[in-house]
Amino acid sequence: MYYLSEHPSIVNFRWNHTQSWGSTWSFLFTSISAYILLSLLLNLLLFNRRRPVPLGPIPAIHSLSMALISATIFTGILFSAAAEIRDTRWFWRRNKTTAFQWLLCFPLGTRPSGRVFFWSYIFYLTRFLHTLRTFIAILRRRKLSFFRLFNHSILIIMSFLWLEFSQSFQILAILFTTSIYSIVYGYRFWTAIGLRSACFPFVINCQMVLLGCNLICHIGVLLLHLMKGGCNGIGAWGFNSVLNFAILFLFLNFYVKSHLRKKTKTSRSSSEYGDDEGLNLKSDSSTAIMDLNPIGCTKIKGI
Repeated sequence: MYYLSEHPSIVNFRWNHTQSWGSTWSFLFTSISAYILLSLLLNLLLFNRRRPVPLGPIPAIHSLSMALISATIFTGILFSAAAEIRDTRWFWRRNKTTAFQWLLCFPLGTRPSGRVFFWSYIFYLTRFLHTLRTFIAILRRRKLSFFRLFNHSILIIMSFLWLEFSQSFQILAILFTTSIYSIVYGYRFWTAIGLRSACFPFVINCQMVLLGCNLICHIGVLLLHLMKGGCNGIGAWGFNSVLNFAILFLFLNFYVKSHLRKKTKTSRSSSEYGDDEGLNLKSDSSTAIMDLNPIGCTKIKGI
């Protein structure tokens, strides 16, 4: 509890452009531009290479590291939110505000300082570690698509805006995201070391759950903003909402197309080879590659 929510570095944290690494707009745009350019350059250099580059245990180590980091952030911001609720409950009673309303809608004038914003800052930094999945995928000779670059870049921008404008809803967003990421990356580590994968599209289902939770919470923020007289950082929240809907649209577009492609190929295979033959379906999507083995279990390899 002390090292996750009561340490002086956590309690006294303050987001500012002079003390917080990576907190300037110039750093944000430079880092995203460098990420996109390096991804395109690496993909171009390996364009004529047919075989994947041997990576050894690097993908498994990255997945395990991201799973542990996500679990730590989840625990830290959960304890920190509980501590903030404990310390400021007296103020909320005077304003007739509940803890759940505070999680969705920060009061106007909230500053990016204290426990929860410390973990929001750590979450922002881990978005750069998350982009390493792109380079791993390129070295494995998987298709580099617009959605992959767009999704990773937008995640960095959104987490930056949370801190810059003390945006409402970020606590629940971090809790949802880190809980799903700890499960997904733990599953990826599980399959990377050769253990059996799930018999259903595990990663895709987790992503659908995360997008659904975010959509419901965005509606809650809008209702509280209209009924309670305003939420802090609502301009940044509106911009983030547009980006979230763009990601949701692209993901659903892929999901529908891959489902239709799967049904088409399944019917063709059944007519040609019979029901007992195995299928090998490879999607061109950046989100996942689904291979059906002869016993019907689905192996998911996400970005």
